[in-house]
Amino acid sequence: MRSTNRLSMDKLKLNNLPIRYKLIIHFLLISILPSIGLGLLIGWTVDRIVGDQSNENTMQLIGKVNSSFESDVENLQKITYLISFDPAVQSFFSGQMKAVAQGSKGVNNSESTEYGIRMFLQGFTTLSSEIAGIMIVNGQGDYISNEMYTRPGTSITSEEWYKKAIDNKGIFKIVGHPYGRAVMSHVDYKESEVISAVRAIIDPETQVVQGVILIDLKLRAIAETARDVTLGKTGYLAVVDDSGELIYTPEHPIMSHIPTELFTETSGITSNEVDGRQLQLIYRTSSFTGWTTVGIFPMEESAYGVREITFNLVTFVFLICMLGMTASFYLAHSISRPIGQLASFMSKAESGDLNIRYWGARSDEIGMLGRSFNTMLVQINRLLSLTELQERQKREAELRSLQAHIKPHFLYNTLDTIHWMARRKGAEDIAEVVKAMSRLFRLGLSKGNDIIPLADELEHITSYLKIQHVRYSSKLFYNIAADPKLEELHVLKLILQPIVENAIYHGIKQRRGPGHISIEVTEQEGDLILKVQDDGVGIPSDLLLMLKTKLENVGRESEYIETVNQLPGSTGSGYGILNVQARIRLTYGEEYGLSIDSEIGIGTTVIVKHPIVHGQ
Repeated sequence: MRSTNRLSMDKLKLNNLPIRYKLIIHFLLISILPSIGLGLLIGWTVDRIVGDQSNENTMQLIGKVNSSFESDVENLQKITYLISFDPAVQSFFSGQMKAVAQGSKGVNNSESTEYGIRMFLQGFTTLSSEIAGIMIVNGQGDYISNEMYTRPGTSITSEEWYKKAIDNKGIFKIVGHPYGRAVMSHVDYKESEVISAVRAIIDPETQVVQGVILIDLKLRAIAETARDVTLGKTGYLAVVDDSGELIYTPEHPIMSHIPTELFTETSGITSNEVDGRQLQLIYRTSSFTGWTTVGIFPMEESAYGVREITFNLVTFVFLICMLGMTASFYLAHSISRPIGQLASFMSKAESGDLNIRYWGARSDEIGMLGRSFNTMLVQINRLLSLTELQERQKREAELRSLQAHIKPHFLYNTLDTIHWMARRKGAEDIAEVVKAMSRLFRLGLSKGNDIIPLADELEHITSYLKIQHVRYSSKLFYNIAADPKLEELHVLKLILQPIVENAIYHGIKQRRGPGHISIEVTEQEGDLILKVQDDGVGIPSDLLLMLKTKLENVGRESEYIETVNQLPGSTGSGYGILNVQARIRLTYGEEYGLSIDSEIGIGTTVIVKHPIVHGQ
């Protein structure tokens, strides 16, 4: 409620501004706001398009980097297959290398065979400089390698990387950096400088694990590919394995740890906040290696072209705003000045000087308004003279109305005299009719009041029905039921008589045999309900529909009252019903009034919904 009042006060203050300021505000709104809106729309569109293109390009770069990684890893996988197919390596895995290497003379050439395997492995490390070392291990824990060795007293088969290879059942697997591994390298690589890959060799017939091939890949093979990609000023690429371990990251990364929970799909765009900076992450996961390549860069970094477009756009909008303000002040002054002059003339006329006139040769709306102002002053002078004449005529009409009002009173008194004379003569039936007629006149006058007690309205309709009962004898019967407490309420006068008259002339009179009219007064849901029901011939459906339409539109269009007599088979009584509807709605609103329902051969029911009105 308080906010509504504040809004109304703000609107009132705006309405009180001079027209010059209103015009300035109007011109500024139609010139500056669209320019600002267009600028914002263009800026948002350019930023979105450039951002989408940048993200798409970044995703393509990541795809190429992933392809390069997959190619390197695929080469390692092929090397494991080539090693496992070598007969000497197979004999080493099966534990029969000594028997195979023993010559016909019984001399053990196992050292010669092991040397051959070493040379065979060295050929791979020589051809592929990215390989840091290769080790083959059989099921008994024996191993052969040129570049790597184990610490004394350690069991290779209990190593974590060996177990992972066994669990992977012959499928090539990258196990990441060799942290905490018992296998050492002669070159003394740091654990963070190599990536280990393993593959178990399984006997195809028995499905028994014969051994494991371990290959260390130098990290520079990955770093050289990812290092060449730059994103903006400070953005970079990082590589994360499937366990969340960082495979590659630059020397000074923005994120030292990348949560795998951010990667909900195989590829996408997400964001994360680090040290108060909002970072955007564009990632794609390789289905072959299981690695996720992530592009990381601050979101506030934008392309230089976007900033240049934004600067030009802001400059353009600023110039438009300056031109719009200048034009607004000029146009507001040129329009408001003649209006102010005309307002000055009107102010003098308001003070009582009706002889003042607007003098100007303008042919625009202001000139037309000025000439209309002059015409209005002439009309006002004429109407003042006419009003004086009408006041005199009104006083004369009131006097005549007072004289004419004496006639109904004289008629009422005369009927009362006839009533008592009939009683003296013993003509009780004539006395009752005259008495009912006398009550009709008395209640119809109601001392000039439009709202009367319900008891008077019921007495009035009772008198009317008595007269009609005398006229129609045994053809008309009636009953009136009303709670005595409700008779103290007030209603519009003469609302029942037109309805009852319509029931008699169009319902009871048209039927064969006697008819009955029932009047019931009740209170329902806080409203006063007056129901008039007859068992006459009823109203045809088409005529009933037209009558309902007329009743519904009473008070909305006056033509329905004026054309009521055009209804088929209707008489002036229809006017009376519509008149009651109009008086109730004009007095209490459209939620009150009449509703009618009828059925051929059954009768008609009219319900009057009237508000509860207590006496004053």
